[in-house]
Amino acid sequence: MQITPFMTDLTNFDVQKTREDFPILHTKIHGKPLVYLDNGATTQKPQLVIDRVRELYEKKNSSIHRGVHHLSEMMTEEYEYARRTVKDFLNARDTNEIIFTSGTTGSINALAFSFGEKHVIEGDEIIISEMEHHSNIVPWQMLCERKKAKLRVIPFDENGELILNEYKLLFNEKTRIVAVTHASNSLGTINPVKEIIHIAHENNVPVMLDGAQAVQHGKIDVQDLDCDFYVFSGHKIYGPTGIGILYGKEHLLDALPPYQGGGDMIDCVRFEKTTYNVLPFKFEAGTTNYIGAIGLASAIEYVNSKGVENIAAYEKNLLQYATRRLIEVGEMTIYGNAKEKISIISFLPDKIHPYDMGMLIDKLGIAVRTGTHCTQPVMDHFSISGTIRASMVFYNTAEEIDIFIDAVKKAKMMLS
Repeated sequence: MQITPFMTDLTNFDVQKTREDFPILHTKIHGKPLVYLDNGATTQKPQLVIDRVRELYEKKNSSIHRGVHHLSEMMTEEYEYARRTVKDFLNARDTNEIIFTSGTTGSINALAFSFGEKHVIEGDEIIISEMEHHSNIVPWQMLCERKKAKLRVIPFDENGELILNEYKLLFNEKTRIVAVTHASNSLGTINPVKEIIHIAHENNVPVMLDGAQAVQHGKIDVQDLDCDFYVFSGHKIYGPTGIGILYGKEHLLDALPPYQGGGDMIDCVRFEKTTYNVLPFKFEAGTTNYIGAIGLASAIEYVNSKGVENIAAYEKNLLQYATRRLIEVGEMTIYGNAKEKISIISFLPDKIHPYDMGMLIDKLGIAVRTGTHCTQPVMDHFSISGTIRASMVFYNTAEEIDIFIDAVKKAKMMLS
């Protein structure tokens, strides 16, 4: 098979200059230059984010909101500026719609608990999809167990695309919420979320999108999507770990009860009764990860400086090149062949266990992910135990793909 060369002139993106911003990319693993293709698990951090976090701890650290001294006021302003940065990045209507959490998992658990307490009773139904990450399955299962509700599941086809005709049939008067992934972490599928939302809204049902694997790959406009809730993690978009976002339409968030009690989320505390703070503080109990929030804002600003459209075009080109090179190897099955994908390839060589190949590839300095990728139902769908996943972002190169393909060939020959 003839392989189409990687066309760097298709975008205005300077990948070599970008790579200089990420110090870890110059590391050696087992004596080999690091080829980092595990970006679906976590992305690396640019120097400016690392420097920003360090500066905050060294020169500005102070608890936010409750202090009248200079450091506290300065840090509070930085924190709220970070909220405005996220609001603009998602094109939310108001900063009240941006809640800082511990990550995607924290956001989904918060929503599942609060929404469930307010809106779900025995016999109600919640719709998710067959391709969800465990973090968007288990919290809803826990809610169903607690409330004696029922989980309904949208199936996907052999290409890894959701079957929308089946989705439409899941709705009834008991349906309370739809929670689906914007992009699959194990298949790479970009779901048709606008259509999914439109169908749900025709049935007067709100929709939550899990954006953990989408937010770093393209433009997210929550008003254009008309989603009711959107969640993502900072560490997936070149920011710190331990910080995430729960976006929700203001009127929906305002109607939900808080899921944690403590400082900052209160208005007035008496032993007889406690009243709660206004949005967004009602959902931010205790001392939040203010350093992480400000670091996330720096990461978002970095992404904006590179141009979201440029990043998306470059990564699409990289995915196409990597897919063609992998097909060239032969005796290989790619799982997830949707028409619209993020830059993720999950594959299995014939008659080779993914862990075995993953370990050999690691010895050559290449980081990939092996296993179920926290999507066991996806693996069950294909009757496999796991896959090898190569996930690429805008600091990866065609040369790295070539190194990866050579490593796959070597490992395949050794294990065969």
